[in-house]
Amino acid sequence: MTATQATNILIVDDDAGHLASMRTVIRSWGYRVVTATDGHEAVDAVKDTPVDLILMDVRMTVMSGIEALAHIKRYNPSIPIIIMTAYSSVESAVEALKGGAYDYLIKPFDFEVLKMSIERACEHAGLKVENQDLKARLQDDFDRPDIIGKSPAMKALIEMLAMVAPSEATVLISGESGTGKELIARALHYNSARRDNPLVTVNCAALTESLLESELFGHEKGAFTGADRRREGRFLLADGGTIFLDEIGETSSRMQAKLLRVLQEKEIQRVGSARVRKVDVRVAAATNRDLEADVAAGRFREDLFYRLNVMHLAVPPLRARQEDIPLLAQHFLEKFARRNRKRAKGFAPLAMDMLLKYDWPGNVRELENTVERAVILMPGEHVTEKQLPLSIVQAHPGQPAAAAAIPAGDGDRTLEDLEKEAIAATLAATDGNKSEAARRLGISRKTLHNKLKFYGLGSNGLEGRS
Repeated sequence: MTATQATNILIVDDDAGHLASMRTVIRSWGYRVVTATDGHEAVDAVKDTPVDLILMDVRMTVMSGIEALAHIKRYNPSIPIIIMTAYSSVESAVEALKGGAYDYLIKPFDFEVLKMSIERACEHAGLKVENQDLKARLQDDFDRPDIIGKSPAMKALIEMLAMVAPSEATVLISGESGTGKELIARALHYNSARRDNPLVTVNCAALTESLLESELFGHEKGAFTGADRRREGRFLLADGGTIFLDEIGETSSRMQAKLLRVLQEKEIQRVGSARVRKVDVRVAAATNRDLEADVAAGRFREDLFYRLNVMHLAVPPLRARQEDIPLLAQHFLEKFARRNRKRAKGFAPLAMDMLLKYDWPGNVRELENTVERAVILMPGEHVTEKQLPLSIVQAHPGQPAAAAAIPAGDGDRTLEDLEKEAIAATLAATDGNKSEAARRLGISRKTLHNKLKFYGLGSNGLEGRS
């Protein structure tokens, strides 16, 4: 990527004279510069302003560059950071590089060397995401596939889950839609003594009361119109294992009474049968409702609530676990890249900053869908803001509504049509500047040139070869 005014470089140095000279020189190369005089200011600046690259001094009085590096990498691991120091300490160099620094320069340095280092880093801006262990386990004997998170909220949840899973206690899992409550239920089952027996899932909101009763408890032949044979219910199928009752808050009062009996007596009765069957089933239930409020309002049985709420696992919304967004986004990127047979290396800093600043009302499910869409639409190896939905782009501070080159409604058009549109729109937005267009699209200038030939587009994005 060549130097452009769209490239934001943050310079962090508590030496006012050195900071001023670097700002002047780097601006003369065509970059946009913001400054900070200590580590705290740098961390705040990254959270407030999209940054493509950071140049940061090691020795600062308020917060060292090494400390600031750690904070910034936890917030947005996609931003390349070049560490500067007047002290040729091998130890500090190693520490900085281990902490995720892109490069290490010793002051006073040749400005040509600095320029080359910046250019190399800019080529990798948004392309370099730390190789993180996305599936780091709480402990060796606790298996939590697809539960990803290092935030304090997720660590607390996983610690509780690890303690609850081996028990036989009934568990109530609460959380907003899309937070991953079913993943928690699966981890609960597969880390229990029941792991070799069935895990049966029932969505209580998807069935009418009569169908749900038949689905849960089974029915005899002739019990109702259409019952042409006897059917075993889900509780019996889950015998020896776990049954997961999703959206338990949507059940009727009559069904709540029947579920209470199962929990109390450990027995079921098929619809149309007088025979009572004992079942050995662990119950996990989930809801996105405030069941305590529903109990107070008379919408949910108090006795059933306390039977279900023996152990309570609250899954935090994505907006409360911001530190997990880069981990989840990279996980989904790799997943969908494999599925779509694409090469994908990471996210541009601005794209990741947009993901970090978005409120995610649809939680992890919305993030997953967003990344899948981006992978399908990205013309290169890296996700840029151009592949993000308009709602996410518009929610980002200072971004115009027209920032997304790809429209949300894709209709029946092919991926080639969408890619051609994206290239044409980007070239038009950059007044035919191929270098800038390539940067925004997340591809090399050579790749852009080849695609222009393939689609028969001119430098201005219009039909007709350049």
